[in-house]
Amino acid sequence: MRLSLHLLPAALVAAGLAGSANAETLTAVPSQSLQALLDHARDGDVIQLASGDYNGAIRIDRPLVLTGHPGAVLDGGGTGNVVTVTAPDVTISGVTVRGSGRDLQAMNSGVFLQKTAERARIENNRLVGNLFGVYVHGAAGSQVVRNTIEGIRGGRLNEAGNGVSLWNAPDVTIADNNFRYGRDGIFSISSRKDRFIGNRFEQVRFAVHYMYTNDSEVSGNVSIGNHVGYAIMYSNRLRIRDNISERDRDHGFLFNYANYAEIEGNRVTGGPLDTIVDRGDERPDDERGMIPEARREPGLRSGPEKCVFIYNTNHNRFRNNWFERCAIGVHFTAGSEGNEITGNAFVGNRNQVKYVGTRDLDWSKGGRGNYWSDNPGFDLDGDGIADTAYRPNDLVDRVLWTAPSAKVLINSPAVQVLRWAQAQFPALYPGGVIDSRPLIAPPPRPSGKEQRR
Repeated sequence: MRLSLHLLPAALVAAGLAGSANAETLTAVPSQSLQALLDHARDGDVIQLASGDYNGAIRIDRPLVLTGHPGAVLDGGGTGNVVTVTAPDVTISGVTVRGSGRDLQAMNSGVFLQKTAERARIENNRLVGNLFGVYVHGAAGSQVVRNTIEGIRGGRLNEAGNGVSLWNAPDVTIADNNFRYGRDGIFSISSRKDRFIGNRFEQVRFAVHYMYTNDSEVSGNVSIGNHVGYAIMYSNRLRIRDNISERDRDHGFLFNYANYAEIEGNRVTGGPLDTIVDRGDERPDDERGMIPEARREPGLRSGPEKCVFIYNTNHNRFRNNWFERCAIGVHFTAGSEGNEITGNAFVGNRNQVKYVGTRDLDWSKGGRGNYWSDNPGFDLDGDGIADTAYRPNDLVDRVLWTAPSAKVLINSPAVQVLRWAQAQFPALYPGGVIDSRPLIAPPPRPSGKEQRR
């Protein structure tokens, strides 16, 4: 076995690489046993991989740095984890990691961080063709940054893994990664105080999927052409800011029992998709475990069906968001209470609000409501607020929700008389959403600027 040993530069020691004065840089070549080299390394050593392919299924059980020159590849050969990390303060950088096993129950991953792998840093890598890209299994304080993570293409979506999965892993940062293929981009369950910032997601099911993850931040992310942009479920006290959902096909945002969140400066836009999501094979979606696409036609596709879906979601603040060109701007249902919805723009949606309930809700606060592109109101006093209230729903809308075939009568004289009568006698209106102080002009369109704290 040939090893090239060099004194670890003082600058690396100063950077806190868990080393001692005797730490070294060890250069490996493909003909070596990488696991043997790792087993003989000392705390703080740097393992440099020369260009070439290395056998995976390696285990890192001491704090060190594993880095690669361009063309360095770790290949798991389709079995187990490619890299398993059990030690704290490990860095993996500049390596292509591919070929994990495909056992969902075993959570086969490109990089698997066990609970003891605290403060791991996975950066500037390419993780391709793995069941799970990175699995953070309780490793608190870890960082997954600036990686390209592409899941397995083809096959049933329900048999695919996620780009990054977190379980009970607090204080984790996942930032500036590019995700494609697989099931969900980021899936988090039973965690807290995590930050998902500045990531880009394409051709996955959910870009970000939150379950039982509290006191965390989702900001500056971009989701393009996925089934759902951001699915936030059973989570409390989140900061969801400056995210973009562009042409996601079912929902831009989905909130289910998400409470006490700040949801601000996000943008959801529909319209035709420029590209078609890769199917991997030609079997029908229902045979592949994918969400049915009966509503979609080959070629250019439109979306999403709903800019935002709010279900049993309470005491949140929706401020300065932009919801544009969806079939439904916001679907609000299941007794959601105590939400503040002000300063938002609802632009060009076929149905601005679908409200399922009987109570009256006023979506304005402090003399300021929302902008509605179909509001014909005037602002005679020039204060930026329409002179009359805006009602997005009426009796006709309710009929259309329950009997969609009634759309053929939408321009009939009877329907027009009914709407005129409601306007003259407001008591005829059903309970529902009213914006008593609607904005006459739209607020600035969010640009998705990332927030860094």
